[in-house]
Amino acid sequence: MNPKSLRFRLIGWYAGLLLAVMIAFAAYTYEKLDHYLFGVLSQTLSRRALQIGDTLLAKIVESGEPYVRNEIETLYAPSLNDRFIRVTRRDGSVLYVSGLPNDKSFIPTAIPPPPGVFYPETREEKGENGARRLLIATSPFSVGHEGYLVEVGASEAGMESVLRGFVTTLAIGLPIVLAIAISGGYILIKRALAPVQRIVRAAREITLHHLDERLPVVSSGDEIESLCHSLNEMIGRLDESFQSSSRFTADASHELRTPLTIMRGELEALLLDTALPPKVNQTLDSFLEETERLVKIVEGLFALSRLDIGEAQMECVRVDLAALAQTTADQMCLLAEEKEIVLSYETRDHVDVEGDRARLKQVVVNLLDNAIKYTPRGGEITLSVSSSGGRGRLVISDSGPGIPETALSRVFDRFFRVDGARSREVEGAGLGLSIVRSICAAHGGSVRAENRETTGCRITVEFPLASRTYQMAFA
Repeated sequence: MNPKSLRFRLIGWYAGLLLAVMIAFAAYTYEKLDHYLFGVLSQTLSRRALQIGDTLLAKIVESGEPYVRNEIETLYAPSLNDRFIRVTRRDGSVLYVSGLPNDKSFIPTAIPPPPGVFYPETREEKGENGARRLLIATSPFSVGHEGYLVEVGASEAGMESVLRGFVTTLAIGLPIVLAIAISGGYILIKRALAPVQRIVRAAREITLHHLDERLPVVSSGDEIESLCHSLNEMIGRLDESFQSSSRFTADASHELRTPLTIMRGELEALLLDTALPPKVNQTLDSFLEETERLVKIVEGLFALSRLDIGEAQMECVRVDLAALAQTTADQMCLLAEEKEIVLSYETRDHVDVEGDRARLKQVVVNLLDNAIKYTPRGGEITLSVSSSGGRGRLVISDSGPGIPETALSRVFDRFFRVDGARSREVEGAGLGLSIVRSICAAHGGSVRAENRETTGCRITVEFPLASRTYQMAFA
């Protein structure tokens, strides 16, 4: 996934925010659980201390101290229950202290004596080696003129065990919950961006020759719907502007054809006059040559304009591209022979495409004419036709000087001519390859130019193969 994509950033923000919220919630829950467990244990110990005072110390005058010590040991069994109990007189002497607990988490005799002031409190003491904490609840009692302080304590190991279990559960559960949440978020984001993907796919199909198409409008009532309407309105304006520009070019080219034809006829008639001086004839020859050049430019612009606006008359028939290319190459061999260029072709039988035979032949003619112009004398041109992946492929390679890398992306632009060896002393207006690209686009095909590894360039044209149903209909 592209880290710069909107989907990745949304998922990243969602995952980061969710993780922060989950960590904050876990920390808050841990703190509250710790406080709750501490409070429960503290209340339990305080109640136990009060119970010892109310039930045993209150009758110590009648029962005696040995009885109290025995009852504490019998009823509460602090050593067996890992509890700490200590009863201290007001003068600091110890009436009773429990023995070593089973878990040996603390040493009762090592626990510091209580404060001198008798008041209820809850304090923490470190257990054996400071490994565990000991929570002690203290309650004072007065019996007659004697005062007692009851201390009941318990290790916080149980509370810590619960907290460790909670942390373990979080450590295992949080990644799982986070993964599920991220997966769900990915699915939701993918579904939310699905209309955008459809818009992107539709936008890629809208080319110069398909400006009549529009983007799918998502009826969501949000910004995406507004964006679709705005883009469709923009495409409509572009279509109108392009159609207007193309019609103007086509109309202008059409209007120029008649006067140029008349000019060419008049110049040809003047050249037939043998009484004209030689210098006048030379001037007329130059005028006629430039007129012929203007005629070719106007014809090219007229063809391009009609192709752009879809007004060019084209029939859609099954055409054997291999046979068409071979026949056209045979017809153009004379032009190649004049420059001693070897024109060879490699074709396969029945590379059938659908389209206008005349326009497809114009593609082959323009490409071969362009290759012959730029291939030096004694050079070599290769034409091949093949099919693969449901497309017919026409490749024309020459041994000319090649195309500069900076010009490869512009060779199909109108009136573009490469400066340097490929265009030096070569006639042409720079419309041949533009016409090729327009014809290819009108047939659903493509054309690209690239330099060969050794010398020269290679132009590859691809057309969709005729559908099987269409081929069977003509079989």
